[in-house]
Amino acid sequence: MIIKPKVRGFICTNAHPAGCAANVREQISYIRSQTPAAGGNAPKNVLVIGCSTGYGLASRITAAFGYGAATLGVCFEKAPTDKTGSAGYYNTAAFHEAAATAGLYAHTINGDAFSNEIKDQVIQLLKAGMGKIDLLVYSLASPRRTDPVSGEVYTSALKPIGSPHVSKNLNTDTLKLAEIAIEPATEQEIAHTVKVMGGEDWELWLEALQAADLLAEGARTVAYTYLGDKLTWPIYGQATIGRAKEDLDRAAQAITVRLRDIGGQAHVAVLKALVTQASSAIPLMPLYLSILIKVMKENGTNEHCIEQIQRLFGECLYSENPRMDQDNRYRVDELELDPAVQDKVEAIWRQVSAENLMQLTDYQAYNDDFLKLFGFGIPGIDYDADISPQVETVF
Repeated sequence: MIIKPKVRGFICTNAHPAGCAANVREQISYIRSQTPAAGGNAPKNVLVIGCSTGYGLASRITAAFGYGAATLGVCFEKAPTDKTGSAGYYNTAAFHEAAATAGLYAHTINGDAFSNEIKDQVIQLLKAGMGKIDLLVYSLASPRRTDPVSGEVYTSALKPIGSPHVSKNLNTDTLKLAEIAIEPATEQEIAHTVKVMGGEDWELWLEALQAADLLAEGARTVAYTYLGDKLTWPIYGQATIGRAKEDLDRAAQAITVRLRDIGGQAHVAVLKALVTQASSAIPLMPLYLSILIKVMKENGTNEHCIEQIQRLFGECLYSENPRMDQDNRYRVDELELDPAVQDKVEAIWRQVSAENLMQLTDYQAYNDDFLKLFGFGIPGIDYDADISPQVETVF
């Protein structure tokens, strides 16, 4: 079939297998060129929960191709049928192919990471040969979660807390700007968002692995978050997402206490705003990112997932002097939060309109990054070629 992008709002409903594979190879090439030789402090056995796209995929690539680690990934992706599979499916297939060529151990379990069933599968696989985990990366981005005990389904809400938030918003279908008023969340919506996006499931993963004696001495774990600044704070900080992220901080402290006997530790890592499948769904973020990309490109400081995670591993996780804040979080968002960068972003935000959007922002780069998530717009790929949606995979 000829595979062209099918975009509806903030969703692309298909993916290009060759394009996704090229995207993965590009990230692998970057890591091979950047990461120093592994030392005794480097990861050896890495479990990535949410391994198939965005920061999770970048984490797996960095661990494997930067540090030579064996990796086990968990994701929830759609295999191809007569239609294309999901981008994460193709990404994972490409990762496996590259890992096999490099002689690196890689295994992926495709299923609901929130479930006890998938946790049990991971435990059995580790016991069967991979062995104890010394790094667990928690990078899930799901809109809903089924409680593994009660069976209740929780759905997250992207809303402010306390009062409505009025903001500019970019309609990426029409490229029109309009003010939107986002109503505040109910107490139930807040609680549900914490259930989905907070630290409870992260804790459950560590509890299960520890109970099975599958955490190595000195094991560490990290979960990812975003804080932002003035423009994004109303939808991230003073909002349902912010409340969930506060729960990640709570969980990090609780996990560190739990791992004390093996010298383990847990940290939240604060990363920069990027074009991901999750961020594109959040109100105001497409416009903010279009401006931020322009400003940071002009400064020569723009980064994508792979650059951020390479720095996280090298400057925080496996550094003798990790960059941390007063709340014990790793920080690699300092380039975005540079006051000079934020001042420029805010100045453009005040001026931007539908008429000057293309002049004042880099919407084109935002859109290119969005399409790249699904394997489109990659140099060297013939998008007019007839291609099968099926790919060989071992997961």
